[in-house]
Amino acid sequence: MVIRSYTAAPTVALALGLFTPPVSIATDTIVFTAAVLVSPAMGQPDTLTKKQSDALNVYSNAVNRFKSILGQRRVQINSNQRLPNLPGQALYLARNDMMSAYKDLTDALPSKIGRPNKFGIPPAYFDADSEPLLDEYRKLFDLMDAPPAKAQNSDTPFKDVVDLGIAIARAKGLDAANAEAAGRISLGLFFAETNGNQNAGNARSNRYKGSLQTGPSEDQIGQKKWSAIKKSVAAFNPALSRRDKMEEARVGNLDHRLNHWTAVRDALMSTHADIFPQVAAIAKTLPDPIDQMKLFELMQIIPTPTRAALKSGNLVNCRISDPTIMGYLRNNSIFAFGHADRARTSATFREILDAMWLFNAKFEQARSQFDEIKTG
Repeated sequence: MVIRSYTAAPTVALALGLFTPPVSIATDTIVFTAAVLVSPAMGQPDTLTKKQSDALNVYSNAVNRFKSILGQRRVQINSNQRLPNLPGQALYLARNDMMSAYKDLTDALPSKIGRPNKFGIPPAYFDADSEPLLDEYRKLFDLMDAPPAKAQNSDTPFKDVVDLGIAIARAKGLDAANAEAAGRISLGLFFAETNGNQNAGNARSNRYKGSLQTGPSEDQIGQKKWSAIKKSVAAFNPALSRRDKMEEARVGNLDHRLNHWTAVRDALMSTHADIFPQVAAIAKTLPDPIDQMKLFELMQIIPTPTRAALKSGNLVNCRISDPTIMGYLRNNSIFAFGHADRARTSATFREILDAMWLFNAKFEQARSQFDEIKTG
């Protein structure tokens, strides 16, 4: 899940089952020796510089803080204790601190860059030995981001997102091929916001919720924009129009964000529908579907600069240098880890897209799911 340009939101997954037995946090402490490093080639210890030793100690402390907060939240959840307001915030910051400290460590000591990890995080930013910690992190967010009791699920959540994306794109004048691309992009947004879990809550924000994690004003804007095109949609897709009427009746006076269908529909209309007509041009500039998804995700993170970049005629080389915008990117885990990344004062959109590697796995999953829907 991304952070809007004016607040914070987590990477989340929805809890659908029983509590998961806790990962052993206290007994799994990673122990570092700050004074020496054993060289794999020599088999003998090499003396570290003070900078390297300090970086090793900072990383060790960051790992232990992350473990401590993971353990605290697990105990609170398993014992049914009342959680603090925004219980995911401390977890999120501790995870970021750990990754930042590791990047500083590998910058100072490149030999610490290890094997690839199952999350697809660049090895310079994450030690694969810490995979169980991120597993537990995700399990805790599964539980903390469970949907509200009144949330209205769909039996076909992925297909709903694709169908709505395609229908909205068609209403905006796209041909069949480009409308399908809009449907794939829409599914990517769903996975980016909630790991593909419908009606998710938000353990790091009291403002955002639902399948595309929108705020109240975004949802209201989306409802109004949908009203303006729904007759057009009904003309070429009466089945989708009937489904829409059914879901409108079902949600009634509830918050539209508590119904998967209306939450997705309103979110797409509010933020992305006006950009769908540019899908063909975007695909020429960014032929990789993952890059296309990333660009539309940036519409949620930094909408005004992204719109300006699209109008510039030189999207990939358009440069962001405003400190506030750079801060919004960092709040969304882009240029957020390590002193070198955080010291950046500007970046082109090509550099921003490349730095969105935490989104890669989500978008790959969305692309695979889209292919299943289209072939199924």
